[in-house]
Amino acid sequence: MTFSFNKYQGTGNDFIIIDNRDMKFNRNNNALVAKLCDRRFGIGADGLMLLQSKIGYDFEMVYYNSDGNESSMCGNGGRCIIEYVRTLGLVKDKANFLASDGEHEAKVNPGFISLKMNNVSTVEVSGEFCYLNTGSPHYVSFVNNVRNYKVVEEGKKIRNNERFKEKGTNVNFVEKELNELFVRTYERGVEDETYSCGTGVTAAALVASLKNVSTGLDYCDVKTLGGNLKVKFNKHEDNSFTDIWLEGPATFVFKGEITV
Repeated sequence: MTFSFNKYQGTGNDFIIIDNRDMKFNRNNNALVAKLCDRRFGIGADGLMLLQSKIGYDFEMVYYNSDGNESSMCGNGGRCIIEYVRTLGLVKDKANFLASDGEHEAKVNPGFISLKMNNVSTVEVSGEFCYLNTGSPHYVSFVNNVRNYKVVEEGKKIRNNERFKEKGTNVNFVEKELNELFVRTYERGVEDETYSCGTGVTAAALVASLKNVSTGLDYCDVKTLGGNLKVKFNKHEDNSFTDIWLEGPATFVFKGEITV
């Protein structure tokens, strides 16, 4: 079987995108997805997305982690697939699509996407960490010297501890640097640190707001290993959040065909 693909990246978080509107790619072929994402024996990526048609929406986004399993929402992936469908002429200055966590909208500029995330009604706050779901589950911990922190070693411990080992969680280590956050993320399903995680950046920004260390009352500037993002939000007295937007680049890398 031969099919075409496009490779995109959002602040270093990279994805294979396949136009599956003809439904020729078997959505349940997890082994093939893992093979395509393999950086030595496949195309190589942190994840894979299928572009599919959906009545009532501009498109449907089906997302897989690099381990081949269909997964929850991906913020950087969402921006990348929007940029891809823009190049296909399916959307212009705005988009409305369906993902695993429900409906999303976006404001579209070439190469720069503002993606609306789901509202967050509750945040678990403890002395050492905060836990919340921004489309995917996220453990957020503020640490010192995050640039030299053992993200993979410590993130793997938390992701596989007694509480999280069954379903997994993404683990974010955060530090305030000048007027922005620096966020590093260990991602479940990739089982490694990625250059950036959109839902993780969103989670870190909301937690920073709760801790009164955000860069603004209704926004937060964030740096990752792969680049810069901005999160905008409305925070309420009960510590819930609405009108959450993740803003940043979405960049085409290359396209090709592969026979498997």
